[in-house]
Amino acid sequence: MVDTPTADTPREPDITHINPASGETWFGHPRQLARLFTTEAWERFGYYGMRALLTLYLTKHFVFGDREATGLYGGYTALVYLTPLVGGYLADQYLGSKRAVKFGAIIMALGYLLLCFGGETAKPYATIANQRYAIEVVDQADSEVRYLVDGANKLKIKGNDDGTVSLLAPDGSTARTVEKGGFESGAERSSFYVTIMLLALCMISVGNGFFKPNISTMVGELYAQGDKRRDAGFTIFYMGINLGSLFSQLLCPFLAVAVGWWAGFGLAAIGMLASWTLIQFDGGKLNGYGEPPVRTGPDRALGIYALALLGIPIFYLLFVNLMNAVPPVPGSGIVGYIASLSLMGKLLFGTFLIAVPGILIWSFINGERREFQMMLAAMVLIVFNVVFWTLFEQAGSSLTLFADRNTDLSVFGLFSISAGQTQFFNAFFIVALAPVMSILWTKLAAKGLEPSIPVKFGIALIGVGVGFLFLVWGASMVGPTFKVAIWWLAGLYFIHSFAELCISPVGLSMITKLSIARVVGLMMGVWFLSISVAQYVAGVVAQVASVETVGGQVTNLKVSLDTYAGVFWTIGLVSAGIGVVLLLISPLIKKWMHGVQ
Repeated sequence: MVDTPTADTPREPDITHINPASGETWFGHPRQLARLFTTEAWERFGYYGMRALLTLYLTKHFVFGDREATGLYGGYTALVYLTPLVGGYLADQYLGSKRAVKFGAIIMALGYLLLCFGGETAKPYATIANQRYAIEVVDQADSEVRYLVDGANKLKIKGNDDGTVSLLAPDGSTARTVEKGGFESGAERSSFYVTIMLLALCMISVGNGFFKPNISTMVGELYAQGDKRRDAGFTIFYMGINLGSLFSQLLCPFLAVAVGWWAGFGLAAIGMLASWTLIQFDGGKLNGYGEPPVRTGPDRALGIYALALLGIPIFYLLFVNLMNAVPPVPGSGIVGYIASLSLMGKLLFGTFLIAVPGILIWSFINGERREFQMMLAAMVLIVFNVVFWTLFEQAGSSLTLFADRNTDLSVFGLFSISAGQTQFFNAFFIVALAPVMSILWTKLAAKGLEPSIPVKFGIALIGVGVGFLFLVWGASMVGPTFKVAIWWLAGLYFIHSFAELCISPVGLSMITKLSIARVVGLMMGVWFLSISVAQYVAGVVAQVASVETVGGQVTNLKVSLDTYAGVFWTIGLVSAGIGVVLLLISPLIKKWMHGVQ
């Protein structure tokens, strides 16, 4: 999860009118931390509960193909991590953190509620030789079987290893074989409910932009500059993030399976409404915190809220453009790939590719040699950061689909979990490993052996690669079911969680320490932009792992397993290799950092 807050902020809030150390305390911290902790926990409950369902919802309810579903997921998460740039700025300059959090919370809650209205499940169909056939889905034992309806006949659909499709008669004989590429699956879905779903994602993206950066800012305001409790306070706050996500990724998918999609999203909405209630009706406990900056002239809050709501249809158009993007023509190269990008992709990549060299050129011209080298170190790490999160964030897309299709979800043979619930592993391992890692770094630091920031980044990249290679190892030992035991997937998340703890806690802090003071805010923007780009690219990588489906279900588990294993093997090796390269150049980057730890 890319949610680690930091005690280092580029802009210290005005707390000269507050004595945070006075009054009652909560575990030795200002009592207001308890309310902010709970507010954040409920917000993350809603966000991660919804995220655990999204890709499965798109493939199973709306019956989108893998390419459309994972691309849409990547675009949504990209916006989620991009909008805080604007929301943070507007809160700093006009709204104040508290009003921004309230506005963001209610917009997100409404977005989750909208997701509850998905209409009827899309009706799958197949097209063969320009003729459309209805697809009937029949529940059999613990699985669903797809039949092609040809007049009075129902033919079972079976995908073959060579890409052809066999249509089987009731007696098991092959009634017809469709050549590779000749079987095209699709679905009749309500354009009205697709619009509702997209508008919901737009609202969540906008609301998150106001909520996410500003709740952390309020935590920072609880502590005076130099207060040694500050880092510990943010650590406690971070636990709220993980506890919220831990429970929601179990409960929301459970309700989605046991009751219906609406129930899973409805629980996420309830969590978000609980978060809004805590901040809206604080009983005066947060008076003096997150207040608007002192400005002359009229209050611009209503105008800002109106403009924010106008962002919803703009995001909607970006999503529509993303869904209609066509893959590049084979052999067209990098030019063809760039031309085929959606408008959102072009904007993200274009901004990032201009910002990174542009800021470095400015630093070279306007900064001292030491400052330029520190900025260069920051930019190099930012680029490696994109690689890490691109691969790590397969959790909500390709890894969730792998869990659904090629993972035996039985736990010790006693009970089974759903594919969406497998995302719980990351939050669980973060909670379990965070104290251990903290103690480890402390002990290593006492002996002068704590790895430098570049080395930690390198270890993280190697770790995320090793996690994929570990899962591929498990995939090589499957039986006739072509499903890996759930513990292989859990092992991947364990390794990935360790890798995350090597990179996530130091990211924002590193940027604030390495940046030239005059552009630290801009550098923070580039950092979040890098995460947004990573989320988008994660969707593109997941598209590479796309598997042909009929009505949201693969027809040949061996083909899907081979596809996933091939992609995971490639990105695992690439990530580990890039991590090794970073370790090799880490002494140079460390030299450029001029003692920054």
